[in-house]
Amino acid sequence: MLYVFNWLLILVLVLLAGALLYFRMSGRKLEKQTEERAYTIEAMTAYVKQTLHDLTSSNLYDLGLSEEAFRRRKHKRAELKKALRGCTSGDTRDKAYVKQFLYDFLLQSYQLDETSINRILPFDEPYELSPQDQFDILLYQYKKRYRQNGLSELIRKYDLDRPKLGIEDGKTESYRITTEEIHEIYKKESRRLHFEDKLHIVVQRIYQQYKGFSVVDEIRDMKIDGVSGGVSGIPPSVWEGEWEFQSDSLLREVPKSHDSVWIFYRGKSIHLAFLSFGTEQELKRVSQNIYKYNYPGQLSEANGFKVNEMADGSRVVVLRPRFSESWAFFVRKFDVQSATLEQLIQDENAQLPIELIAYLVKGARITAVTGAQGSGKTTLLMAMVKFISATFPIRVQEMSFELHLRKIYKDRNILSFRETETISGQDGLDIQKKTDGTVNILGEVATDPVAAWMIQMAQVASLFTLFTHHAKTFRDLVYSLRNSLLKTGVFTNEKVAEQQVISVINFDIHLKRDVNGSRYIERITECVPLDQEMDYPVLYRQSEKLEEKVVAFMETATEYFRRSTDRVLYAARNVIEFHDGRYVAAHPVSDQNVQEMQEHLSDADRAAFAAYLTANWGERNG
Repeated sequence: MLYVFNWLLILVLVLLAGALLYFRMSGRKLEKQTEERAYTIEAMTAYVKQTLHDLTSSNLYDLGLSEEAFRRRKHKRAELKKALRGCTSGDTRDKAYVKQFLYDFLLQSYQLDETSINRILPFDEPYELSPQDQFDILLYQYKKRYRQNGLSELIRKYDLDRPKLGIEDGKTESYRITTEEIHEIYKKESRRLHFEDKLHIVVQRIYQQYKGFSVVDEIRDMKIDGVSGGVSGIPPSVWEGEWEFQSDSLLREVPKSHDSVWIFYRGKSIHLAFLSFGTEQELKRVSQNIYKYNYPGQLSEANGFKVNEMADGSRVVVLRPRFSESWAFFVRKFDVQSATLEQLIQDENAQLPIELIAYLVKGARITAVTGAQGSGKTTLLMAMVKFISATFPIRVQEMSFELHLRKIYKDRNILSFRETETISGQDGLDIQKKTDGTVNILGEVATDPVAAWMIQMAQVASLFTLFTHHAKTFRDLVYSLRNSLLKTGVFTNEKVAEQQVISVINFDIHLKRDVNGSRYIERITECVPLDQEMDYPVLYRQSEKLEEKVVAFMETATEYFRRSTDRVLYAARNVIEFHDGRYVAAHPVSDQNVQEMQEHLSDADRAAFAAYLTANWGERNG
């Protein structure tokens, strides 16, 4: 009996020891797994979200602080809450504040060291880094050296904006930056990163998932023309629901809409094929947040698009289903520092158009700036304002604030208006008449009421007007404005409406962007109204025979119908043209425009203008 009891006791002790060892090993394994999970971008982002929520919403009275400590803590929390709100609107100062806060917070509370930070991103294992990791490191290094020009310098150094053969057919050229290119550049550029650099990169990754704009967050801050997402790849309607990708293995690797990241760089749309938002939900999050500066209203199915600006002056357009086939956004940036004619116009003999544009503005000519999207109309218009007399109050009407003239010309009398959900562009233009404006600028003549109002305003309400339009030719510009007058009911006769248009527009500066993304002025065209005050032929009165009277009267009737139908009302004369990379003088400016321009020029400018005309077009008659 005692023997059996001893064996049972031994067995129980062995089982207890085994259980204890098992739980101990399981605990260590669980602890190790928990520790490994903690050092990931996702886990750290969740930790940051929860901690910041507690910091900004906790009751400070429960902390038992002294009055001075309470006041400091309250001020610091208010500052943090303000930065958290502002950083989602494109305010780079608020973004820098939040990132520095995260940097200090993680350094103090997350027990990061050289070993643990390499578990977040494999900095010490270059071949394990994803293309996004490598790009983030490259962009961080270039930003340290070149600040906001970092991405431009990276593209320039490695000629990444060159056209490449398309993936689909291997023949069509397009602009894209591939995964292979990023790998090769990283091999050349990779260098040992200090712990502080690694933590800055990790903080940026956490920030862009928490408050930023995902993979385009740092790209948006660079000095490029713009960035967009959700504009390529298969839309969700194809691969969601009954069209699941799992049902067709051939489609699993096809790019989807959330794999779409594009930049607009020096007139070229470049696909960053190595970047992706990861999920449609992330693209949706970015689209829903990127437009909310100054609370422009809710983006909904009933109102499927929003046009707004960001805190740094960028224009943002956001679209959503069902209006568009997928969530998409477009951020367009305008470099106000480069808004000078000398920087914008740099081809051979560039001084020819630069000087003429300056004299057109000083001479109070009503001038259209035309061209396709991305050709540089807005930037050129910014530069032209420099030559408007500082004594003239300027009033600007835009769909969304893009020109930001007061950032460039801080001491000028300038006020800008824009359309809202309740105030139309026409209402805005109507209000301008009551604001003592001398010069009117229209950021874009895009609707019929605005076009019609612009014609009327240019006739009576301002000294002169500058505006942009998307017309391809001068004839298209005239027809478009004429049709707007007809559609709005201002005129009912085509010829009368066209006559009003050509009596208003003096010059058209047409911009073009070639296949390589280079921008230039294709032509500067003068509108010369033709003399319409000619008497009808009345030879039938002098004829004696009936047959001669009938023939002569038919000539008079023919002339009447010709004038009523296809009579040419104006001549479009190219004053300056662009040929073979060089600006050349074409037709001289008409005597009437020269005379009217001279009336607005100072004595010094009048003499310089006369010398300019003589040097390029020769002596004028009379």
